[in-house]
Formats: sequence, C-alpha cells, structure tokens
Amino acid sequence: MSLDRIWDFLQRLTPLARSCLLNELERLELSGVEIPGSSDIQAKLRVEFRKDGSTHDRANSPTRYFFAPLEPFLIDGAPDQANSGRIQRSSIAPIWEWICRDLLPTMARDFNAQMKDLIAADKQREAGHAAAVFQIKVAKSLENILGSPEGVEQVRVKLSTYTAARTAFGDVTNIMCALRSRDALAKFDAALPERILKLDDVQVVKMTGLLDSFAKKQSDAVPFALALVARRLKTFWQLIRFATKAAPGKNAADIATTPYAIVVSMILDRMDEKRAALRIALKNNRVLVAKELLTDLYDTEYALQVRIDGLDQSEWGKRLRSMMDAIAVLVEAEVRRFPDEVGHVLGSRSLRSHHSLAGRLTHLAWKGRDAVQDGAGFVKKLIS
Repeated sequence: MSLDRIWDFLQRLTPLARSCLLNELERLELSGVEIPGSSDIQAKLRVEFRKDGSTHDRANSPTRYFFAPLEPFLIDGAPDQANSGRIQRSSIAPIWEWICRDLLPTMARDFNAQMKDLIAADKQREAGHAAAVFQIKVAKSLENILGSPEGVEQVRVKLSTYTAARTAFGDVTNIMCALRSRDALAKFDAALPERILKLDDVQVVKMTGLLDSFAKKQSDAVPFALALVARRLKTFWQLIRFATKAAPGKNAADIATTPYAIVVSMILDRMDEKRAALRIALKNNRVLVAKELLTDLYDTEYALQVRIDGLDQSEWGKRLRSMMDAIAVLVEAEVRRFPDEVGHVLGSRSLRSHHSLAGRLTHLAWKGRDAVQDGAGFVKKLIS
C-alpha cells in the first residue's frame, strides 16, 4: 500500500487512536522490530501531534492537566522494560483512553467537558482543582479494581485492546501509586535542593533523612521519591550511595538488605534505556550521540562494579552482564563496518577511561576510602 492510501485510512481514525498508533510504532522501533514504511508514517504522525515540539499527549489539554503531577516521572525509555518510580510516556495515551472508555466513562466525559470550559475561560486555578478531584476519583477506582485477581485480569485484558506494551499494566499501578501520594511527593520535591552537584557523605545523610521521613507514611512511593532525587544529581548512578551508605558491608547481599536497595535496579533500568537509545543512534548514523551514550554506559558499569563487591554473582550482576553483552554486539557490528586501518571512534579504548592508569588509581582510592569509612564505623560502634 502507498503511504497516501495508508494515511487516508489513518485519517478515518480518531486523533487518540492515531496517537496510540504513534506510540506503538515508536515502541516497536525501540524494540528493534523493523516495519517497512514505518518511519514515513511516524514522521507524518509527529507533524500532526507534535507541531510545537511537545509530546502528542499534550494535544489534549484536559489530559495534560490530569497527568501534570506525573510529569517528573514520565520517560521516553526502553519499551517493555519495567521502571521503578517512573512511567513510560507512551503508556499515557492508551491508559487515558482506557480510563475514559472503560474505567470511569461517565465521570471522564463530565471531566473533559468541564475542563474544556475552564480552559477556554482561562480559569487555571479552577482547572487545576477539577483535575485534582478527578485524580482522586481515578486513584480510588484503581485501588478497588486492582484489589482482586479478577479485577487485575480485567484491566490486563482491556489494556491489551489499546496497546501491546507489556509494561502498560505496570504503568497503571505506578500511576495509581503516584496519584495516591501526589501531595506527599510534591512536599518532598519542594524540600530538595535545586541541584546536587556533589553527593558527598553530608548530602547523603541529609537526603536519607528526608527519604526516611517520607517512607514512614508513603513506603510504596519511595521509588518515586528516589526518582525526584535522581533528577538533581549530576550523574544518575550516584543513587547507589543511598544503598551502600546504609549497608553493613559492600557485598551485594549486604546492599540488598537496605531500605534503598531498589536504586540498583533503577540504575540498571536507566542503563537499559540508554542501550535502546544507543541502538537507535547507530541505526541513524548518529555516531557522536552513540559515543556519548556508550561512554555513559561504560562509566555506570564501572561505578557499579567498584561500589558492589560480588556483583557478578548477584541477580543484578547477571542482568548487567547480559545488558553489556548486548551492547558489545551492537558496538562490534558498527565497528566492523569500517576497515581496521581506518578505525572507529566507538572502538577507542579511551571510552573506557577507567582502564587507564588514572582510572585504576581512582578505583584504589575509592576502595581505600570505603575501607577507612568502614573502619571508622566499626570503631564508633565499639566506643558506643
């Protein structure tokens, strides 16, 4: 079929259906699924939904107000990969359609009508209040329906009619959790510094105190609080310090027992996103972008290996190794495209700076500092 005929067919669909289609095509592309003509269709759909450079989810103003509290947690990440404390942006359109058609159709219709009037009259405060009221209704409805195995299965089946992404159900539960903790997360976010340029011991203790206070009343929303902290960090992998600081030792088993052990999985999630982005960058011959992504992946791998003893024998280590093996295959395939005498920037040893003498000395320095800190902690316990 020609692009014009396909586009003629797509124009008969609702805007929300075309928006969901764009999400699905992008998800499949990130998954490595090749669909002939998909790039042209995506380009036309992006022109329709992203004329102002925003995401197509913002084309519907009531939707934008409803999902506004979730904005810090929305990601354009690796498809079909669960993300702790974050929500796939591609899930928003199908989940909203499910809410409007299946979960609360009457309330959703009334909400949309009310919001359009308020937005047209530029009544921002009233619109925000109306969105907050509907958010509470949706969160409570989700709690009820997800409270039974039958309800869970019903949600899975219904969602499958709007998207094939396996993470959609997980994003529904994440949305419920984030909306339920909306006010607490906003208060926690306001208490954080604007930027954390250096996550030293003093900052870790301070941030841990805030996290501990938050966790007392909102334990299930801790991953979202950690995601808010991560937004302030210079490098995402620094989150590991919240787990290692609280651990009795540096072994993976010790770290897994801490309240914030989930940061390791969150770091691995972020690495998986970058792996998917690396594949797309290589596919589109964006070598400089690929170099930046690859360097960041190598640095994060190194940081985890240095901070966690026995990582390779843990489930975290197995996931990391599988991911880095997949990355190595991508890089090798790219490097092979060029003759040996020409070389390729992605094959440069400089990308793994930690293999250099300076990198090894830094490794030893980190290990030495950890040993001193552990010794000081042991002496302090003996004195007390």
